[in-house]
Amino acid sequence: MSKQSGLLSGQRVYLRPLNAEDAELYYHMFYGTETRRLTGTQKHMTKEQIAAYIERKPGDDSSVLLLIALKENDEIIGDIAIQDMDRNNRTANLRIAIGEERHQGQGYGREALLLMLDYGFGILNLHRIELEVYTYNNRAAHVYESIGFVREGVRRHALFYNHEYHDVVMMSMLETEYRERYIH
Repeated sequence: MSKQSGLLSGQRVYLRPLNAEDAELYYHMFYGTETRRLTGTQKHMTKEQIAAYIERKPGDDSSVLLLIALKENDEIIGDIAIQDMDRNNRTANLRIAIGEERHQGQGYGREALLLMLDYGFGILNLHRIELEVYTYNNRAAHVYESIGFVREGVRRHALFYNHEYHDVVMMSMLETEYRERYIH
């Protein structure tokens, strides 16, 4: 039986909320060396901490955290979140991670991003969605720019990872930019 009761559905992926049974999967998905590097993940969490995090999510109205699943087989391949929502200024931060290298570079992240941007601007009524990308993650930066994110600046030496400092590029998209590009 398909689990495709996703909140948002595209051509090849759908996005769905996490549930308690996802704790084990979530724990393993994001502990690959390359995924940790690309996301700048520094701290380690136990399975119990992840389970507690998932349990707290439904009560957190400042974020929407969804799993990215393949439509063809319901395999969970990553997660995406709109977080740090500021309702007064209608702003939020976006983050995404695709867990395994075999799923990266396949266009799944791009599709998930477009689904989440549509949700953020069209349902959550956000005006500005921003994100950060490390300068060594050129593939992600290219995807963000191709979708329509605009580079705003660089925070120098913002991340210490693997014995060296890295810069982070700040990018954003405004609702008007999204609508001009995607809503006809």
